[in-house]
Amino acid sequence: MLSFYGESCTWRIHGRAAALLLALFPVFLFTTLARSQEHDMSSMPGMNMNATAAPENPAQAAKHLADKQESEFNHRLAGFFVIVAGIFIFSESYLGKRWSLVRYVWPVCFLAAGLFLLVFSDTEIWPFGPQTPWYAVTHNPEDLQHKIFSIILLAIGYVELQRARGRLVAPWATWFFPLAGFTGAILLLFHVHGGDMHSPHAMETMEHIQKQHRWFAATGLGVALTNGLAGTPQKWQQLFKKTWPVLLIFLGVLLAQYTE
Repeated sequence: MLSFYGESCTWRIHGRAAALLLALFPVFLFTTLARSQEHDMSSMPGMNMNATAAPENPAQAAKHLADKQESEFNHRLAGFFVIVAGIFIFSESYLGKRWSLVRYVWPVCFLAAGLFLLVFSDTEIWPFGPQTPWYAVTHNPEDLQHKIFSIILLAIGYVELQRARGRLVAPWATWFFPLAGFTGAILLLFHVHGGDMHSPHAMETMEHIQKQHRWFAATGLGVALTNGLAGTPQKWQQLFKKTWPVLLIFLGVLLAQYTE
């Protein structure tokens, strides 16, 4: 009897927590997207609303194009891994009956994306460029943020892989993904994107980049929230188990369409 009462209380607590998270999501989404109207571009380093953009010489134009192509490729490859992860999560209940290893695929996708981002996101860093990793992360906020994002992806991949293997059953592990995902989404709101702010169309380019990152952040918040609700015993748990991989796929599509 006491056991039943305890389980009932636990269910009610989880249900209320789920309802609270669901109620807060529209607030997170609204404040995330509202930043597009509130952000002051003139406060960014190197920005001068009255400055006249100087034309790029051939060397500058070539460097700008190379950086643009590298950044777009990185985002799109990350999007590919995220899409694959989402598809396998969504299909796990079906594919798992035929292929027992399917539960390992999506954590490996996160590990692969995190490892790629850690190594290849900033080619000015050794072994591809002259900067040491320590110098880069202490002098370039963009490099530091890229490494933080890579660590978040690697941590999620590792924890979820251990959960899939049955080696990590601690209660906190259930909440690691939503908390880490929430942290990553919030960091996206403050993502710094380097570039020559005096180049032609710099204002339009930066606003375009920031708008895309705000959508990444909003969708990431949705993924984190619905993942948390999917792991919480409540009335709509089964619905959220299908919702969060759909949002993850949508996030991957956004990343795969990234342009600068």
